Amino acid sequence: MAVRGLFRPHYVTWSEQRRIESQAPPHLRNVVQIITETGLRVYKELTPMRKDQVDFVNATVWIPDSKTPNGIAEIPLTPLALEAFKSQALISGIGPFLFPRDKNPSGHHKNLKTAWRKTLKRAGVPYFRIYDLRSTYATRLSAGGVADEWVTQLLRQGDAKVFKKYSQMKLQMKREALEKMNRQANEMPLESGTATIQ
Repeated sequence: MAVRGLFRPHYVTWSEQRRIESQAPPHLRNVVQIITETGLRVYKELTPMRKDQVDFVNATVWIPDSKTPNGIAEIPLTPLALEAFKSQALISGIGPFLFPRDKNPSGHHKNLKTAWRKTLKRAGVPYFRIYDLRSTYATRLSAGGVADEWVTQLLRQGDAKVFKKYSQMKLQMKREALEKMNRQANEMPLESGTATIQ
């Protein structure tokens, strides 16, 4: 029985991500690409981000981080993340924020839930929290062979135990890979002369 308010971390498959991006408004599509490529926290780090925090030349962003000696963390950007930041900078206007929102006193977006729900519905993807995009980033790093210690550093987490919550998602990712392998094997035509096991 489902418990209201209780969510299991959801690993976003590549096919789901493509469907979401195809149905998302431009700013939300950029959010999806940036978080799955950088692991930035959506409301704490990304939506309040100012344009001067992005170094487009060196493909990095700077975010406040109390865990570092100087209080700033430098985040490297993949080519896809860099393109998403460039896209967002173009559509954000002349103000200081990358995700401006005039209706908010802060001047930037503080809630994407309505747009997120509508996008998932249009994409035909069951609801999951936008925060799970960050979890998906961590899971993909791990599945790609990145050591757990490096994953926690890229997530800017002080405790390696945090990685335990991604174990179920890693298992789901492995199952997905096996399903793809089995499907490809079943679709592969048999060579002539191949013996059939009775």
